[in-house]
Amino acid sequence: MIRRWASSDANFARDLKALLHVDAAQDDSIERTVAEILARVRSEGDAAVLEYTQRFDAVNVKCVADLEIPQSELQAALAGLPTQQRSALEAAAQRITAYHQHQLAKSWSYTEPDGTRLGQKITALDRVGLYVPGGKAAYPSSVLMNALPAKVAGVTELIMVVPTPRDERNALVLAAAALAGVDRVFAIGGAQAVAALAYGTNTIPQVDKIVGPGNSYVAAAKRRVFGTVGIDMIAGPSEVLVIADASANPDWVAMDLFAQAEHDEMAQSILLSPDTDLIAGVFDSIARLLPEQPRKQVIAASLKNRGALIQVRNMAEACQIANQIAPEHLELAVADAVPLLEQIRHAGAIFIGHFSSGIPRRLLRRTEPRVADFRQRPLLLTAGRLRLSKALQHHRNIRFWRTKLGFNCQRTRAWRRLNCARARGRVKVRKVMQSCIGRMNRDAIFSGNAQ
Repeated sequence: MIRRWASSDANFARDLKALLHVDAAQDDSIERTVAEILARVRSEGDAAVLEYTQRFDAVNVKCVADLEIPQSELQAALAGLPTQQRSALEAAAQRITAYHQHQLAKSWSYTEPDGTRLGQKITALDRVGLYVPGGKAAYPSSVLMNALPAKVAGVTELIMVVPTPRDERNALVLAAAALAGVDRVFAIGGAQAVAALAYGTNTIPQVDKIVGPGNSYVAAAKRRVFGTVGIDMIAGPSEVLVIADASANPDWVAMDLFAQAEHDEMAQSILLSPDTDLIAGVFDSIARLLPEQPRKQVIAASLKNRGALIQVRNMAEACQIANQIAPEHLELAVADAVPLLEQIRHAGAIFIGHFSSGIPRRLLRRTEPRVADFRQRPLLLTAGRLRLSKALQHHRNIRFWRTKLGFNCQRTRAWRRLNCARARGRVKVRKVMQSCIGRMNRDAIFSGNAQ
């Protein structure tokens, strides 16, 4: 069960530091395996990709070309979606696109009094590779949140890879790829997919940058190919921090913790509150609601490993701890959030108000994606890195040339990834949105890049 602490505990600072710690030591066996996979794909190309796909995903085909999912199948997946699911994806795509269009940068130049012309020319990357996780759960939102900012930035070609264990293809993921305008999709995953994108094969084109989350093998592969290609980041476990007062509903807070904990066993869900009764209520709600959750084993492991309900002295201390944690997602489930906003310096996405998280209050037996999280926010960093850098924006898809007298003196290539919520096929996403959007428009402010 989830731990219960108080900030007044004698060893609180030490215990919190241990709870937040993410072991950066690399598993030697993973590193050796990934190094071998990368080397073989680089030297053997399609043959190695085919062998590893057969071994790890149990997909048996004659050639890598057979692993490419044709555009006709993507369009058929989109056309075959139930009306509510398609409407939800389309609404998300429209809002994600609009959000990133506001970030569009423009080239500029000016001439100094001595005649020197200075400026910055902005152009998009030529080809970007999108890694979309598959297996444990479907992530259509990962497709939208990676592909659409690239489209807004003007990336010429998008190549997507997604593992399909036992050749099981998720219709929502394929539909999202069609909706986002992904150019080519390959049913491959793991380190071999990263290697194929980084080095290129006879069938899979080499890309300029690889973005998207994956398991420890994918993360290790991205770390190793950096320099050959660009990468967005090494994704860490997802996390949420909820600051709540006595006005919060314990069931709602518990479900918000579940919504993050269900990602994987290393996801982190923490509650800070000065109200003893609320903490006790959330603890009881977790015990009562957890057995009803489809991914209850994962949630239970996550809450046991890295979750905490923490009683703080006051809201000022809650904000201090929040700045120390620098969470990927910060929820302010309080009656008046305005005074707290001034004290929050490090956070990825801030959800303000009791209705901003997107959990449908009449469907508490399911964990659902956060509506704002799914529909508009940018890629967020984890593991406290938001103290060092803020949310990654659409300009990670473009090149910057700063020029003097016509000579290129600097080029930076970067990209954004969205560590995102997901829409599972069995979830009535549209109902989620209908239940909460009206309230969010009145009660919530979304900050994709809290300063």
